[in-house]
Amino acid sequence: MATATAARPLAWKVLGSRRALRLVERNVYVYRREWLLIVSGFLEPIFYLFSIGLGLNHLIGTITLDGHQVKYTAFVAPGLLATAAMDGALLDSTFNLFFKLKISKTYDAVLATPLGPDDVALGELIWSVMRGGTYATIFLGVMAVSGMVATPWALLCIPAAILMGAAFGAVGMALTTFMRSWQDFDLVSLAIIPMFLFSATFYPLTVYPGWLQGIVRVTPLYQGVVLSRSLALGQFSPTLIGHIAYLAVMAVLGLSIASARMRKLVLS
Repeated sequence: MATATAARPLAWKVLGSRRALRLVERNVYVYRREWLLIVSGFLEPIFYLFSIGLGLNHLIGTITLDGHQVKYTAFVAPGLLATAAMDGALLDSTFNLFFKLKISKTYDAVLATPLGPDDVALGELIWSVMRGGTYATIFLGVMAVSGMVATPWALLCIPAAILMGAAFGAVGMALTTFMRSWQDFDLVSLAIIPMFLFSATFYPLTVYPGWLQGIVRVTPLYQGVVLSRSLALGQFSPTLIGHIAYLAVMAVLGLSIASARMRKLVLS
């Protein structure tokens, strides 16, 4: 009984508490005057959708996906939705987090309140998920208005985007706690850009050579792209469970590491 009682506070400590919502509230107040930063963030995948998606659609027409003929725009759009969720979550969990942690020392002031380091980690993750989910929701609306939504099952892309936001936001936050300067973020771009280009967002996985297919299959963005595309097209299979589990493990491990690192950095 004593062991079980001790385990509950430990788990609660790792995950933070409801006080983390106060940090989310703070971010809402801050971005009320900087809403243009939020708006500008989801424009990039929309530009890709209408430039590359519609442009190549006239040249390609349809492609074969799991034995079904699919319009190229219907193939590309869900992948870009997943990218929008990733981008939204990473913006706040990497660059913005580093600025508050290392430059403005925001968390020094936050820790003068009842909030603890774990609340900070959880609060920032919730905010990252909200931003990524907002981007994905708006993007899905653009898809619907443009006639790129083939089935009502596409609404499931929203919870999928929330899961993606949690996964990338948690891992991004964990990695950011190890960053020493702005130059270290070049490594983030070095990882994100190839992952975006080779995540089967624009082309089926089968166009790549076998060795590259194996690499792509284990990348995080590929999990989100395949999950979003399957849901958007209403194509369900047991393999989706694997993609969901992959992203869920990312979220849990990332938050655990970020919480531990935050305790070390702000309390030392």
